[in-house]
Amino acid sequence: MNNTGNQEINPITRLDYPDPDVIRVDNTYYMVSTTMHFMPGCEILRSYDLVNWEHASYVYDVLDSTPGQKIEGEENIYGQGMWAASLRYHKGIFYVCFVANDTGKTYIYSAPSIEGPWKKSYIKGFYHDCSILFDDDDRVYIASGNKYIRLQELDADLSGPKEGGIDRIVVKDEGHPGLGYEGTHFYKINGKYYLFFIHSLRKEWKRVEACFVSDSLEGEFTGGDVLNDDMGYCNQGVAQGGIVDTPDGKWYAVLFQDRGAVGRIPVLVPIRWEEDYPVFGVDGKVPADFETVSTRPGYEYLPLVQSDDFKGGFSVDGEVKASGRMTKQYDYDSFGLKSCWQINHEPDLSLIKRDFETGTVEITTDKLCKNVTQAKNTLTQRMRFPGCVGEVTVDASLLKDGDYAGLCALQGCYGLVAVTKKNGKLFAVMKNRPADNASLQGMEKDTQAGILQEEVEIHTDHVKFRVEAEFENMKDEARFYYDAGEGWKQIGISQKLYFKMDHFTGCRFGLFIYATKEIGGSAGFSEFIYR
Repeated sequence: MNNTGNQEINPITRLDYPDPDVIRVDNTYYMVSTTMHFMPGCEILRSYDLVNWEHASYVYDVLDSTPGQKIEGEENIYGQGMWAASLRYHKGIFYVCFVANDTGKTYIYSAPSIEGPWKKSYIKGFYHDCSILFDDDDRVYIASGNKYIRLQELDADLSGPKEGGIDRIVVKDEGHPGLGYEGTHFYKINGKYYLFFIHSLRKEWKRVEACFVSDSLEGEFTGGDVLNDDMGYCNQGVAQGGIVDTPDGKWYAVLFQDRGAVGRIPVLVPIRWEEDYPVFGVDGKVPADFETVSTRPGYEYLPLVQSDDFKGGFSVDGEVKASGRMTKQYDYDSFGLKSCWQINHEPDLSLIKRDFETGTVEITTDKLCKNVTQAKNTLTQRMRFPGCVGEVTVDASLLKDGDYAGLCALQGCYGLVAVTKKNGKLFAVMKNRPADNASLQGMEKDTQAGILQEEVEIHTDHVKFRVEAEFENMKDEARFYYDAGEGWKQIGISQKLYFKMDHFTGCRFGLFIYATKEIGGSAGFSEFIYR
């Protein structure tokens, strides 16, 4: 099916999928993206037209099970974890390579199928924003770095740098006061070697895409900026990502654009070639709409975010307990939940129970927390640009005094609406953590309780919560509601949301419970509605 210009296609997912890398295998496109601290991690998407995407696979369920990854006590890996992966396909094997900034390791996963199973191994060393290249002679190289881009040859088994192999700085961005060249993407096309980077302008913060090319790995790489455009959106540049060709020989880049608190959203950019050098966009701009061709016309994609009655999926031991016929096996590969769900850090599955008949996910506490960012087993979905609404029903009958259970806008400067138990009574509350400034700079580690903005006594242990979010033109605001049997009522304040480096991800809906006084309380979550 062709896009005929009837509807804008950019940005393409309208969801937080930063640092994309993209490949084509036969008639199918695959895109990997940064998932940071969320588990399962390293999500790969599938497409047949580069515009519409669906979930294909998670590369790992858990990474190294460190205290931070397991969010034990006050430990966490916010703003760390995996990022900027390189996705490749070579001689029938898929490869995904990335670093985790909490462990300081470089990981390489391989599998004969995009659905796995994925084999985990390591490359000796740490390769920031790395990109892998399998050359025509079966030698393999890795390019990585920030401001100083280093090219190295790897051993054939990808275990580490090859002794006596190429090891050189190929591009420098000395003296840059901001973001120097990084986000490397490395290709060999028609006998030439290409390095693509993101960087910021030296006189102002704006993401820009650059490209350097050489006739050989030993030769000089020359080039410069190939895209400096904000699509008319708040001076937020478009950059960093992979390029890919279509079966009929056309070329595209999948880059990302900052869209404020909702995150970094992929953008599709057409490419043409002049004298073996890429020309991005049309007249230097990213078009809002243009024609693409599907390799599977009429294909119906599964949504990347969606409502959930929690009646389908798998139990923890893997037994199939679907309420109906599952049309696609990979729709339930997030610990037995739909693939649209990720858990905030590595989960403790012993604390999660499923009732498939009633459609309830019950989560039990096993540690004391100061606030929602310390909670285990928070179920999350990405928020969608330009705005979205999430609703959930909470069964508070098994709460203990001091427990909070509900729905949040999850980020460093979070806002939440919840039910809490105090002296045997139930209250609907809205709490938040305000940002201390509007900059990208992250906030201090959060070890304090959120600010209570409003509480209302309720007289039912089944309460509905709603979070409404608006992101258009950086409004970045969330509002909070509850329904305790008398209709929807707004509670608390409108929370200003920000994209900051402390979490380094777009804002998400989060279904949570945490204990402040004693462990062992539980909450049941049902009927999640996404619109």
